[in-house]
Amino acid sequence: MPKPTLYFLRSSEQKITTDMLRYAMRLDELNYSLADFPALKIHEKFYGLSTKDLGLYSLVENKISGAVWIRLLKPEDAAMGYVDAETPILNIAVIPELREKGIGSAMLSQFLQEAGAVFEQISLSVLQDSKAVKLFEKFGFGKVEASEGKSPIDGSKVFTMLKKLEIKEVVRPTDGYDPRRWMD
Repeated sequence: MPKPTLYFLRSSEQKITTDMLRYAMRLDELNYSLADFPALKIHEKFYGLSTKDLGLYSLVENKISGAVWIRLLKPEDAAMGYVDAETPILNIAVIPELREKGIGSAMLSQFLQEAGAVFEQISLSVLQDSKAVKLFEKFGFGKVEASEGKSPIDGSKVFTMLKKLEIKEVVRPTDGYDPRRWMD
């Protein structure tokens, strides 16, 4: 499989967050649509209009293969994974046929560097028995005590995970590139 290419999500690409939210919330697996759960719109509606919205997406063979994004939400949003008003909630999705091929890890690796330049920590909600728990633990997320709950989608057991971010210089694949020398 070719290596995924990562791009920042812009406000003009809100459709990507809308499409990927289906996979992030497992709606595709359970034969639901986003219209069945209007409360989930808080994770994608007007994405990018706040300077605190941050995300990236992945392309494999010129097709969107996944996305990761965060948003600051409010207590009244009643979002799974909510910790406080200063901690954005992370959503991540990889299309089913490309899961377990390193795309999620590639996105998270770059994304955590980017998020560390803006936030002190991020949170997420994860299914208790999901393979994703190990992925998030590998990236330094830890379970928040007494955060167990039930998914509004199907009642599955979920809990919140939190990651303290290290503020360090962001290193991008294009760093060191000198556009004056592109023909050399």
